[in-house]
Amino acid sequence: MAWILIVFLILLGGLIAPFGDILGTKIGKARFSILKLRPKKTATIITIITGGFISSISIGLLILVSEEFRQRLFVDIPFLQKTLDESKKALIPLQAEQKELEGKIIQKEKQLNQLKNSITEFRRGNIVIKRGQTLFVAEINSSSNVRLDFTKIYNEADKFVRKIVTPNNKEAKNILLWRPSDITKIQTTAAKSGNWILLIKSATNVLKGDNYVFVSPDLLENKFIVKKGDVITSSILGEGDLNLKSINLKIKSLLRETRDEIKSKGSQVSEIKTNGNFVKKIRDFLQENQNIKFKLEVVSLRDSKTVEPIVVEINILKILS
Repeated sequence: MAWILIVFLILLGGLIAPFGDILGTKIGKARFSILKLRPKKTATIITIITGGFISSISIGLLILVSEEFRQRLFVDIPFLQKTLDESKKALIPLQAEQKELEGKIIQKEKQLNQLKNSITEFRRGNIVIKRGQTLFVAEINSSSNVRLDFTKIYNEADKFVRKIVTPNNKEAKNILLWRPSDITKIQTTAAKSGNWILLIKSATNVLKGDNYVFVSPDLLENKFIVKKGDVITSSILGEGDLNLKSINLKIKSLLRETRDEIKSKGSQVSEIKTNGNFVKKIRDFLQENQNIKFKLEVVSLRDSKTVEPIVVEINILKILS
């Protein structure tokens, strides 16, 4: 579009020059006078006015037909500069955010690649230890020599893990690796009064034959989670629940609630052991007692601490109206 305007202006200038000259010559020969000026000066003024008029028409036509010309003619340079500066300032935090997002994307891509590799190795059956898996559990008593106990625990845990990761390498030793800061923190805490449980968990997926296993130790207070005879959870059986299907669903729900309850208290066990055929006991009880409400209770059969198994039975009781 710009080159068309340039050609148009050149042609227009070429037309204006002879036209103005001819007009001035004719006015001079006619000895026309304005404001008592001499005819020659009058001709010159008429020529100037005519040229300006024709130029104005040319510019008007350009303004009318060319949006680009209008923008360039009426643009506010200071305003544009101010807008440009503001845009640059607004762009700075966006650039920082872009870099941050790019960094996160790169990190996520690395994690995705690691996950893909882990899945591939898992499908091949080469992963022998999963990330977060508890490898070793030991009890530490603050009244004993904590450093000596810790050394013994490390040696036993290392020996146990070697049998899993490098069963054929009899010369492998000290394959467990953990941060010195973790050891210092655990030894400091364990030196305080009380009994403690040390959990050694894998920090990564471990392949068979790996030379090292990175672990993350966790120190927990060895406390009672439940005691013998404690009612952990309970539920009411209404008239609509007195069939085998509803009872089984209710028992499963109770056991899930029991597992959640002991987890909330700090238990590290993942499963609950049940004692006896409580389903048959409940069914027989219901056959002998009809048209009343009942209550199911999950009762602990033993004292259990942080890492000790939870053994329960389910009792059914009448609810007196």
